[in-house]
Amino acid sequence: MENQDQIQFVSPRDTVEIHLPDGQTISGPRGGRLEDFLKVYQAASRNPITGAVVNGKLEELSYSVEIDARVKPVSMREADGMRFYRRSLTFLLETAFHEIFPDAILTIDHSVTSGGYYCQVYRRPPLTQEDLRVLEDKMKDLVKQDLPFTRIKLSIEEGIRYFEEQGYKSKVRLLHHRKKDYVTLYQLKDHLDYHHGYMVPSPG
Repeated sequence: MENQDQIQFVSPRDTVEIHLPDGQTISGPRGGRLEDFLKVYQAASRNPITGAVVNGKLEELSYSVEIDARVKPVSMREADGMRFYRRSLTFLLETAFHEIFPDAILTIDHSVTSGGYYCQVYRRPPLTQEDLRVLEDKMKDLVKQDLPFTRIKLSIEEGIRYFEEQGYKSKVRLLHHRKKDYVTLYQLKDHLDYHHGYMVPSPG
């Protein structure tokens, strides 16, 4: 019982710590975003950090750190990190397309061996080289604005109604077979979409 005198009630801390695999510890405000904690670590890393494993679970950089945690940063050198990035880039492309061609539909269906995607356009003529230039400029503009990718939760009925209005029949069919009564969508400006997995916090 030699240590009994050292055991006592203490006031709750308003800070938390994250413990990195290399033994380093970073302290910050309770409820702070994981992205802000890892900015200190990112400065010394050559590879962009796109997510992290927190206490054994893959999380986005927008994750709120409420308790002390063991954190393994995930960079673009790793498969999960590249999936974060590619998924985010796809959503950025969708949003830019939606702003320029609001009456058209863009589908991004098939990943290929090189890591690219097969895109198809409906309700308008095929894109010209000038259209592609304008689309690229819009994507760069959204990157500069650096508005957040926001996760929102909608009821299945609300999700189905949104995708019906946008003309995405395949997504409507998908939601009709969903067993949960809600769907989590990502939003950038006024564009919403459903993605199988996490993304980076913003286009920037």
